[in-house]
Amino acid sequence: MSDLRKVNIDGQEIEVDGAMTLIQACEEAGVEVPRFCYHERLSIAGNCRMCLVEVVGGPPKPAASCAMQVRDLRPGPEGQPPVVKTNSPMVKKAREGVMEFMLINHPLDCPICDQGGECDLQDQAMAYGLSGTRFKEAKRAVDDLDLGPLVSTAMTRCISCTRCVRFTTEVAGITQMGQTGRGEDAEITSYLNQTLDSNMQGNIIDLCPVGALTSKPYAFTARPWELTKTESIDVMDALGSNIRVDTKGREVMRFLPRNHDGVNEEWISDKTRFVWDGLRRQRLDKPYIRENGKLRPATWPEALTKAAEALKGAEKPAGIVGDLAPVEAIFALKQMIEGQGGVVECRTDGAKLPAGNRGAYAGTAAIEDIDGAERILLIGTNPRDEAPVLNARIRKAWAHGAEVALVGPAADLTYEYHHMGNDRAALQKVVGMGGDDEIKSKRSLVIIGQGALQEADGTAVLAAAQTIAANTESGLIVLHTAASRVGAMDVDATNEGGMDAVSAADVIYNLGADEVEIGDGAFVIYQGSHGDRGAHRADVILPGAAYTEENGLFVNTEGRPQLAMRAGFAPGEAKENWAILRALSAELGATLPFDSLAQLRTALIEAVPHLARIDEVAQNEVQPLEAGPLGKATFRNAVKDFYLTNPIARASQLMAELSAQALARKSEKIAAE
Repeated sequence: MSDLRKVNIDGQEIEVDGAMTLIQACEEAGVEVPRFCYHERLSIAGNCRMCLVEVVGGPPKPAASCAMQVRDLRPGPEGQPPVVKTNSPMVKKAREGVMEFMLINHPLDCPICDQGGECDLQDQAMAYGLSGTRFKEAKRAVDDLDLGPLVSTAMTRCISCTRCVRFTTEVAGITQMGQTGRGEDAEITSYLNQTLDSNMQGNIIDLCPVGALTSKPYAFTARPWELTKTESIDVMDALGSNIRVDTKGREVMRFLPRNHDGVNEEWISDKTRFVWDGLRRQRLDKPYIRENGKLRPATWPEALTKAAEALKGAEKPAGIVGDLAPVEAIFALKQMIEGQGGVVECRTDGAKLPAGNRGAYAGTAAIEDIDGAERILLIGTNPRDEAPVLNARIRKAWAHGAEVALVGPAADLTYEYHHMGNDRAALQKVVGMGGDDEIKSKRSLVIIGQGALQEADGTAVLAAAQTIAANTESGLIVLHTAASRVGAMDVDATNEGGMDAVSAADVIYNLGADEVEIGDGAFVIYQGSHGDRGAHRADVILPGAAYTEENGLFVNTEGRPQLAMRAGFAPGEAKENWAILRALSAELGATLPFDSLAQLRTALIEAVPHLARIDEVAQNEVQPLEAGPLGKATFRNAVKDFYLTNPIARASQLMAELSAQALARKSEKIAAE
């Protein structure tokens, strides 16, 4: 039940929830209050004192607005709403004093600081500080930390706001950072000089309000005002995190998160943030044709003619869809291959996802539902590797009292859970528990991973998950690992024979699938952006654009269509994916009925209307699956190496280093051997 209170802020009367802090009430009123330590997604520390305001009728000193609730304010003598001032002389003097203290030990190295131009301290010193200081003592210096290859530290700049400590312990769920010492000797440090062991540690770079924590790979490469900023969508996992792509000229310099409460809040995983060096390396920038067992560079007309000849002469052509393809390219591929009498398949990992049953392949719940869940059942998934940002959301629900249970391999998920077992018998036991009224009265979710659906009895496992969801009145989230999978299922890029029908084909059109082995005998046309496994097996290579180089539609794991926008251009002669398919269809003499991306999208939306509702999660109907009995297999997780799941990540030197570090960490000797 909400407890609405009236409060007067700078002469403006507003009504807010009594549980709100004054800093939140000021934001509701549109009044800016400076802050360093306060962050709305972290616990309140109240230690920078920059957010001081004057509470009229309260104690004769300014109050920290981040730590005081609206319900703590006293009304006026005649019951008038309490009055808060954010711009009185008392507040101005207090802020100047706080800023002066902040800058006692802060080094004056703005020209070489990587945070220069986007530094909160710089901005707030200009807006709220004094022009001089009364301190003449020498500044203190602090040793820098080694937090690993991602986060660069200059701890002399640290203002002890503790945002990084609160993020790593509360959101990322690791306990390697903290503050030691008191007073002048207080410093943020990592315990026992450990490097950070988390795949979300890069977020502390965004959180740091000064230049104490900056991005090591990005250091000294660009200044914020040189960059072109493009709002886009991430494809490293199926969550569809909202990101901003910063480019300098033609090169991508960095990825930053954008706030989206329904998807990624304001966090992104380290793979999402640091994979940009993989966009430059191992790129396919011209067409190739295999002659006498070797690939040779070719012109576009040559390569298209060769590909068209192969498709025309094919008895049973097939198309396979990779993990990073936009929906438009998948739709064009399906039309072209099926027009030639062939089949297409997007379930390259063998996942038993039912075509046409959206409630079973995209689930019936939204990611946001995790926040309010009281019981969460995980089946055959390790969300920490498959979708780290979603895992942080589950951790948040757990911290608020949710019970988590896991059927599948035990792993460190950063929160406690009941391990129900890791085989089909354990799942059967959960199905048999049924749903009593106590369970039904609680908000609950079932989250099933792709690892659970890849065995022969995958359909039965998915049906069991549906049964559990029905018995307990839970929502179902199908956690995908491929960014393109739900969109490909939406346009029905499937066939009844699955990958078996593809392996029987004599010509295979491979749209960026690098996680699949193609046997000998078939003629392979590969369209993709990187020289990975798919290109090594190809007879004709058609170079395509990566996800930052074309406008594309991606549907995330909950079925939310989102637009990825072009931030730069593909290298060399590489072209946009849909355009390559349109050009090839003309060579085949079966021209696809569109000449532009807009026309293609019109045709796509005609075929699949819900794709027009950008950023909306459609309500999917539950269609129970008819499935056979469960097998006897043990559950396996879909992601073996978090850092090397796709061709862009495998081309990245930094991802290779992180993967090697993670492997070394796992095999560390525990005892003094």
